[in-house]
Amino acid sequence: MAQKKKTLSNGKVWCFAIGQFGWSVLAALISSWLVNYYQPDQAAQAAGQPIFIPQGLVIFGVFTVLGAITAFGRIFDAVTDPMIASMSDRCKSRDGRRIPFMRAAAVPFAVTCVLAFWSPVGGESWVNALFLFLMLMLFYFFMTMYCTPYNALIPELGADQKTRLNISTAISFTYIAGMAVAYLAPVIWGMLEGVTGDRVTAIRLTFTLISLLGCVCMFVPVFTIRERDYVDIVPLESTALRSLTATFKNKDFRVFVASDIAYFLGITMFQTALPFFVTSLLKMEESYSTLFFVLMTALSVIWYIPVNKLTPRFGKRKIILVAFCIFTVTFIFTAFFGEGLPIPPLWQGILLCVIASPAQAIFGILPQAVVADIAECDEKQTGENRSGMFFAARTFAFKIGQSVAMLLCTAFFTIGKETGLGYRITAIATAVVCVLGGLLFVLYNEKKVYERLGIR
Repeated sequence: MAQKKKTLSNGKVWCFAIGQFGWSVLAALISSWLVNYYQPDQAAQAAGQPIFIPQGLVIFGVFTVLGAITAFGRIFDAVTDPMIASMSDRCKSRDGRRIPFMRAAAVPFAVTCVLAFWSPVGGESWVNALFLFLMLMLFYFFMTMYCTPYNALIPELGADQKTRLNISTAISFTYIAGMAVAYLAPVIWGMLEGVTGDRVTAIRLTFTLISLLGCVCMFVPVFTIRERDYVDIVPLESTALRSLTATFKNKDFRVFVASDIAYFLGITMFQTALPFFVTSLLKMEESYSTLFFVLMTALSVIWYIPVNKLTPRFGKRKIILVAFCIFTVTFIFTAFFGEGLPIPPLWQGILLCVIASPAQAIFGILPQAVVADIAECDEKQTGENRSGMFFAARTFAFKIGQSVAMLLCTAFFTIGKETGLGYRITAIATAVVCVLGGLLFVLYNEKKVYERLGIR
């Protein structure tokens, strides 16, 4: 069994967490703005956003081009997760099993993020659709190449429950911070548009600058943490298929993953629709989506200390179930945005941030720690450290959920564009999926996992 050598200091915890900021800002650019850019609503088109790819339900009369591309991209991404995880688990580099992959992936990860918005043809064209397809495939491959080894380091660097919870809290903070920076994009491109005189050029420059920042941050843990100082590296000999099969034999992990799929299906739909909730339902400028997300982020940070204090007392399972309930209420509330509520639009958005913030903090911190618990418990039972595969299997599953979310979102968005009906349907669908996720997570046997880890 691998033994930890050193305990990660608080400074090193934050060096590690900065890497999460780097990759999360790139992921957020794609998840938050790709649909807004390639399938713009009337407000965006009125602001000068052109159409680059064919619109409408043109794939079998059921799916949009963008929905099909993004869904296939996430499926491709999910399939590569076990492959990269197995390669990482078996890596025999003198620099460790994880760091070499992260170092190699950082630059192409950032470059493909930028190119995803750099359509070669100036107007609507299938060439642009093909180019976007290729860039997204590469983007998701390099994202997997960085994130899967990165996540595998969480239980390996976390020598005990306290350190692991500190790591989870720190990366949750930097993850949300990365998303917040991505949500600043409309503010930045609004300023640049006055200089460039062109909305598309301003958007592309904005994403280039943000991606450069993300790339630099991804290199911080690569050059500040010596993996071998903290982990006794014992490469696995199992093939990817054998390792993945052994990982899914863990019943508690299967329950967690099923719940996680539902969570990511719902949250991806919600995050993708958020800019449209603001512009189409609240009838506010797109820059307000930045305001609301930053406010939600700031409020969620306030909940970090309570979550850390309450988790040892109540356990991760109960607190995550509370978060599922909070998000369900939040999504139902969003479905009635606009004239359906006797509250000014600005205050509707602010109230959304207040309600959602504790759940955002909980889901930002605890799920990663749950996977780390399960991985360590499995290692005690089997004698094999498959941390990389556990996190890859988790991302494999939730990316399937994200793929379905993109298919549903882009299809829902075509319904009643003038009235915003499709966006309201999306909000209701996220609430239903969130309820399902909570019901599934009730089956997670945290008591058994804690007993095997010697946690009271």
